[in-house]
Amino acid sequence: MATNYKQRKTRSRTANKKSSSSSVKSKRIKNKKSVFGGYAVYIWIGIILVAVAYIGLFYYFFVSPYSFRWRAIYGEPEYPEGYNVRGIDISHYQNNIKWEKLRNASLNNDPVRFIIIKATEGSNLFDDDFNDNFFQAKENDFIRGAYHFFVPGVDAAAQANFYLHQVHLVPGDLPPVLDIEKTGKLTKQQLQKDVKKWLDIVEKKYGVKPILYTSYKFKKDYLNDPIFNEYPYWIAHYYINKLEYKGDWVMWQHTDCGKVDGIKGFVDCNIFNGTVRDLEAFTIQDKDEEILEDGI
Repeated sequence: MATNYKQRKTRSRTANKKSSSSSVKSKRIKNKKSVFGGYAVYIWIGIILVAVAYIGLFYYFFVSPYSFRWRAIYGEPEYPEGYNVRGIDISHYQNNIKWEKLRNASLNNDPVRFIIIKATEGSNLFDDDFNDNFFQAKENDFIRGAYHFFVPGVDAAAQANFYLHQVHLVPGDLPPVLDIEKTGKLTKQQLQKDVKKWLDIVEKKYGVKPILYTSYKFKKDYLNDPIFNEYPYWIAHYYINKLEYKGDWVMWQHTDCGKVDGIKGFVDCNIFNGTVRDLEAFTIQDKDEEILEDGI
């Protein structure tokens, strides 16, 4: 009997300990849940705020500035209003051009007036389709031009001479064009010095200021020196309805998603800041005609 009593007492104590331990654990779990439950609200708020911020940033950097482009890709491209002298620029990427269709093509119900063609790049790269494109543009009564893609770090004089060796502009053509988009490893000062060297060499050959093609941002960041303000600008600024560049400009490349009869796929579209007569006057002039006009 005594033994049984002791055993029951021992079992009772053990049970009480287990019950007490279980109660403590239960309280701890409840406390943890309570704490977690309190923090959970803040965690979810944080997740929602991060998601909203991410969506906002994604829209700002990847959707908003390119919405014009997306509409152009998946629908009809839009063209800036208030201009009717339109043109395109091409290279070997627009291969197999149907010139008989392009000749009668239009952009925003306006005829294509001018075509600017890639000729050279660096000091040794010649566009495979330049000669044919340059010839066909003239044959099909377009005002034509030829551009050089500038490669930073390659001798500027060599680049200029390579362009002059490959391109032979005549009266009625647009002034030579320098396409400058990259800095390479050059400093701003080095880049400006090399760009000016190219411009000077080519200007001496043709007697006209070359056209400077660059983006709106590149112009502000790297070509904002007054020495470049005397050159006619061809500004590339896409996916906007109004050009934000406040300086003087002659052409605006407003989209790279244009569509035109005779060219399969997309093409860069441009507007000239003036009338057809202004465009014709902007071309390289015959020196004999200039002398005659001066004499009159």
